[in-house]
Amino acid sequence: MNCQKCRRKALEAVAETDGVCFLGLEGENKEKVVVIGDGVDAAKLACRLRKKVGYTDIISVAPADN
Repeated sequence: MNCQKCRRKALEAVAETDGVCFLGLEGENKEKVVVIGDGVDAAKLACRLRKKVGYTDIISVAPADN
């Protein structure tokens, strides 16, 4: 993500997704969106982000620690 407007759009899209408990930005240039939640569908979330901000990759998906 190259600009603050794109970051805001991405965070808003993620925040509207059901099951999200935490979201934030990480990376040297704040180019990665970190999402933590219960029952979040990573593929649907990536598709939604592609529509809002363009190119999107899923870097990792991990099960919740119970």
